[in-house]
Amino acid sequence: MSDIEQLPRLHPARLGALPPDVRRPGYARDDLRAGIVHLGIGAFHRGHQAEITEAAIEAMGGDGLHWGIIGVSLRRPDTRDALKPQEGLYTLALRSATAETLQVIGAVLGVLVAEEDPEIVLDRIAHRDTHIVSLTVTEKGYCHDPATGELNRADRDIIEDLSAVSHPVTAIGYLALGLQRRMQRGLGPVTLLSCDNLASNGDTLRRVLLAFCAEIDPALHDWVAARCTFPNTMVDRIVPKTTIDDVAHVSSALGLYDAWPVVGEPFFQWVIEDRFAAGRPQWEAGGAQFVADARPFEVLKHRLVNGSQSMMAYMGVLAGWATTDRVIAQPAVHTFISDAMARETQPTLPPLPGLDVDAYRASLLPRFTNPALGHRTRQIAMDGSQKIPQRLLAPIRDRIAAGQPFARLALGVAAWLHFLRGYDEAGNAFPIEDPLAQPMAAVMADAARQTEKLFDARTREQARVRTIAGFTPVFGDLAQSAVFVDTVAAQLELLCAHGVTGALTRVNGAA
Repeated sequence: MSDIEQLPRLHPARLGALPPDVRRPGYARDDLRAGIVHLGIGAFHRGHQAEITEAAIEAMGGDGLHWGIIGVSLRRPDTRDALKPQEGLYTLALRSATAETLQVIGAVLGVLVAEEDPEIVLDRIAHRDTHIVSLTVTEKGYCHDPATGELNRADRDIIEDLSAVSHPVTAIGYLALGLQRRMQRGLGPVTLLSCDNLASNGDTLRRVLLAFCAEIDPALHDWVAARCTFPNTMVDRIVPKTTIDDVAHVSSALGLYDAWPVVGEPFFQWVIEDRFAAGRPQWEAGGAQFVADARPFEVLKHRLVNGSQSMMAYMGVLAGWATTDRVIAQPAVHTFISDAMARETQPTLPPLPGLDVDAYRASLLPRFTNPALGHRTRQIAMDGSQKIPQRLLAPIRDRIAAGQPFARLALGVAAWLHFLRGYDEAGNAFPIEDPLAQPMAAVMADAARQTEKLFDARTREQARVRTIAGFTPVFGDLAQSAVFVDTVAAQLELLCAHGVTGALTRVNGAA
């Protein structure tokens, strides 16, 4: 046992022992009830929605005490095991390059592990106190076709849920059965609130859930369609994976052992469509923004923030740069990302009245350079098949439709394809963590076989990209676009011949 673990455990009975500069719950936590069930209670949720719910509970006084959170981990017990001895308490450490603030969050009342006891999770969704079921299950958790947003009926877990519907595996299965119980018990509807980085995330959730419900119970489909709401949202805060060093640092600062703190940047943005079926917390007290249509803000974040992060991640992994602050510190990367955002991505954004997009874009580079976060490129690089369609392919489609060049965005796509080989420029192998890893590997192998006898580099890469782009779950119909194939092939040729730094230098030097 480490010295840190020998400290007294963070616990409601010990909140009075915290240093005076550590914020703690400012309400009667013993009176808090759970009005929110959250599926996928990882660091991202605890670093944004839970913090803002904490602010709402405090701002609402007694009226806020029915907005506590029951978290659900669909498979892994680690969050439950860490937070149970702390009765749900954990520390949020917000770090800039020069400062850190600590706050103990009390909004999470407990964590359930769905795989261990699905009945408890289903009953919690069907509880009369539950008014919102929210989700951060990552893009792959929606079991959808990334190119179309439709339910992927060929998904292995969806097939399992439809064949053994009493014991769900997916978030979609849990939602469907939990809502079915609400309907059967005569309870009211709930709001289904996606906080994941999906295009039109609420609309996507509604589409896949209704398709699933139609398969198991047409009456449930009609009940959900008529009564439940699915607001679109956009959340923006960088929340890297918690490390052992983070645990040690935060626990030392508290004087109490916190087994599972969360680290994040100070910047926060949460844009939500104000369409709630059964009330909501006053999240605006914590800085949330309610709008009629969140989709323009989603596009803003997916393309400027997440698209830049993905390009940095794939280039960083290939070149051996482990964290995004190290990546963006490379002069060639800094120039590339700045130009890609300004010249290629920003012109594809929809109108955003009231937002200074130039200022927003300018604020991103300092956020990416924050060395206190240690945001690992390998973490961002996961699940590229679910991310690339909205982050890079969507703006590329817009550039093609407008007859505009997209060499920088194409280099980002080429970096992903190069990453899918599974080894970096030094020859070090790494696993490809992606729900479509196997079919993508088969496509990559097929492309290699088809091009092994082509000795002209440009012709070879064009044939390779054309074959890979024929994988419609990710690329849709882009294989039919000669300009897409040619532009990505040219950038892939640069990467193969000159490496990341050489390719960046040549793209930066182009008009």
